[in-house]
Order: sequence, then C-alpha cells, then structure tokens
Amino acid sequence: MNLNVVDFIFMIPALLIAVIFHEVAHGYVAYKLGDDTAKREGRLTLNPIPHIDPLGSILLPGILILFNSPILFGYAKPVPINPYNFRGDTRKGIVITSFAGPGMNFLLAFIFAGLYHLVKNETFLTYFASLFGVGSLESIIVPLAIFFKYAVSINLILGIFNLLPIPPLDGGNILLNLLPRSIQEKIEPYEQFGFILIIVLLMAGVIGMIILPIYRVLISILM
Repeated sequence: MNLNVVDFIFMIPALLIAVIFHEVAHGYVAYKLGDDTAKREGRLTLNPIPHIDPLGSILLPGILILFNSPILFGYAKPVPINPYNFRGDTRKGIVITSFAGPGMNFLLAFIFAGLYHLVKNETFLTYFASLFGVGSLESIIVPLAIFFKYAVSINLILGIFNLLPIPPLDGGNILLNLLPRSIQEKIEPYEQFGFILIIVLLMAGVIGMIILPIYRVLISILM
C-alpha cells in the first residue's frame, strides 16, 4: 500500500468503527445468551473510549501503514465474557458468540459497500447536487466515497483475519469448541502461544497469503 496522510485520516476511523462494532457484537450476543458480564462492565456501548486499546487500535495499525503492509487490521480491548453464564450448551454458546464479531464485520462491509454504490450512483449524485450545489460533490460525496471504500476493505480483512483457526482468534475459539472435547483439552494448553504464532506468520507473510486471495474475491463481489 502506498499510503499518505489523507489515507491515514480515512482509515483510522474506519478501523475504529470495525473493531468497536466487532467487540460490541460479541458482548451483545453473549448478553442475549444469558451472560451480562459485558453489560455490567459498560462494554455494550458504541462510545469508543471503553473499547480503545492503545496498542491494538492505534499503534499496530500505524506500524502496518508505516511499513506499507498489504493488509491493515487492529483490535480493541476484548469484551469480557463468561460462558458459564450461557443458557444451554456452553460450547455452542462460545461458537455463536465467537462468530458474532467477524459476522458483524462482514455485515458492516456489506452495508458500507451499499453506501459506496449509492454515492457513486448518477441519479443520486444529480439529486444531491440539486439540493446542495455542485461543489458539495467534491466536498462531501468524494470524502464519503473514500471512507466507505476503506471501511469495506478493513471490515473484510478484519472478518477474515479473525476467522483464522488459531486461538485466541475467534476462528480458533470456534474450532476448539467444534472439536471433540478430548482433542480440545489436548490443544488448550498451547493456546497461550497462539499470539506468538500469529506474529510469526504475519512477519513471514503467511497470513497475508491466506487473507488476500479471499479478500480479493469478496471485494470483487461487493465493489
């Protein structure tokens, strides 16, 4: 990515929206399943302050942009969830709650893609210009189109990344709780090394090689 300051200005808000909605989705689904931990700790809010993680929400994306990483992602503070409060099957609840975050990112990508196509539509542009003047297209519509485009890309990448079957990513949690319990118990002790594995795979370019082909297919469909 050959990015400049203008790109950075558009991408950081798009990333913050993506990671905040991701975490709120986890907490909201957990709440619906019977766990009110996130609600009690004030995390079922779209206010960014309780969610922002200085490292994952600001520093990591900044480093990736600085080093022209082919992918951009970050994370917010994980929403606290206690699966023992779930009604019914705990493992099923974990699977559903884990998928809620990436699922929200794919939903946001779809919504922002719709908004992008709307602001590129000739009929809409003509009507908008008739209401606010031709100059509004350059001052309002163009920035919105840029923002929507980045929001689609970032939400797709975040959704795909989080579904990688590596604990502690959502995909890893889903995989562990779909496996037979005997296998899950053998893998769980190594879960603490998952983040190190992610960093190694990221630096080696492996994660990019996995994410980018899937991303290109989805972005071609949406955009």
